[in-house]
Amino acid sequence: MLHRRQVVQAGLAALGAIPTASSGALAQQKPLVKVRYNEVVRSLLYAPAYVAMTNGYFKDAGLDVEMSTGNGGDKTMAALLSNSADIALIGPETAIYVLNSDSTTKVRIFCGLTSTDGFMLVGRDKVDKFEWSMLKGKKILGFRPGSTPLLFLEEAMRMNGVNPDSDVTLENNVAVPARVGAWLAGQGQYAIFIEPDASQLELDGKAFFLASVGATVGFADYTAFMATDQYLKNNAAVVQNWTNAIYRAQKWTAAASAAQIVQAIAGFFPGVTHEALVRAADRYQKLRIWKSSPVIEPKAIARFEDILVHGHVLDANKRVKFQDLIRTDFANKAI
Repeated sequence: MLHRRQVVQAGLAALGAIPTASSGALAQQKPLVKVRYNEVVRSLLYAPAYVAMTNGYFKDAGLDVEMSTGNGGDKTMAALLSNSADIALIGPETAIYVLNSDSTTKVRIFCGLTSTDGFMLVGRDKVDKFEWSMLKGKKILGFRPGSTPLLFLEEAMRMNGVNPDSDVTLENNVAVPARVGAWLAGQGQYAIFIEPDASQLELDGKAFFLASVGATVGFADYTAFMATDQYLKNNAAVVQNWTNAIYRAQKWTAAASAAQIVQAIAGFFPGVTHEALVRAADRYQKLRIWKSSPVIEPKAIARFEDILVHGHVLDANKRVKFQDLIRTDFANKAI
């Protein structure tokens, strides 16, 4: 429920007793605006977005959100470019690729959600102390080439003396929905999994946590909300309301316990045990994976583009300027 402004001056005490309409109440006096939203994958990594739905923050902001899951950054970006989606949650690399492409439709990021990578490196055997050098000569179940999960994993390896191009075998040809099944079938000696998959595999005794890729690499905005230039121009009020709702959800998520977060979003993860969800939420909170505001800083994007360059998916002379990639006005206004 939105907090009402309280009048504390003694001379206005009588006025303070008069109820004032909250922004949510005003929004609901008008028909809700439908927003077609496409998330890249289903993951606890995006908990604040689910909180905005279940806690009614989008509805309070006058938005009727219709969500779909792309199961791949390329698929989610394709939905955005083909006008099958209005707003998308994807890694910044997709917007960078489009800005550098010949496409006449350009995409800008307007609201941040996660501060770094949310994937966990797991292995088939429990070890007392994990060293990245243990990966040398091994097969690792990776991710789609050019995707943020793979790029961040490769960066983490490089930072720890492992050459991802020659020291390991990265198996990157497994589709997102089939990755858990591939691991259970015996593919790979190591793998990266997002939450709650990582925690569920741990609890089932099918994998052992070794390292957080995001904690290893450091802060570099990993997933963000974006839309086409045309949508941002024609629907500025909708985008602002979206950003406001996400910021409200970010503040709630930061203050809530892991159990409270799970209670709010468990419906998005049928088949995942309550224990796995709580473990995953607690891990993300402790690692500070979720951003506490929608603002994206230039330093974080510079670090992100460093990772793309190191991963050979972005030429150093084609780095995108911060002001060309990020629309800062919506997040700044929200906070």
